[in-house]
Amino acid sequence: MSIDKTRYSDTELKEFRQIIQDKIDKAEKDLELIKSAYTNDSNNGTDDTSPTFKGFEEGSETLSKEENAQLALRQEKFIHNLYNALKRIDNKTYGICRVTGKLIQKERLKLVPHATLSIEAKRAQ
Repeated sequence: MSIDKTRYSDTELKEFRQIIQDKIDKAEKDLELIKSAYTNDSNNGTDDTSPTFKGFEEGSETLSKEENAQLALRQEKFIHNLYNALKRIDNKTYGICRVTGKLIQKERLKLVPHATLSIEAKRAQ
């Protein structure tokens, strides 16, 4: 008779904590890079070029800043979700699907450590 596990062991949770912490460290570095690009006000030396080129440059710069702002927002949300995953580890609910109540596969959690849905629940959405 096989008994299904209802949660991951403390050893497994420790392993997941390290994966998540590594992802947080990398994501926060990436966010800093995005923000520094977003707040970069340098005009790349276009002051002495033709007015037409300058106009294209400013339009491109605006689009780039908007894209960077979107990237920064997405990155902040990702980091927030990773911190929430750490909270679930602390209260030992990490890796439990919020729809089915069953354990999310380890392979899925290693790829998407902030997942709160099993593949079955995700497909049903």
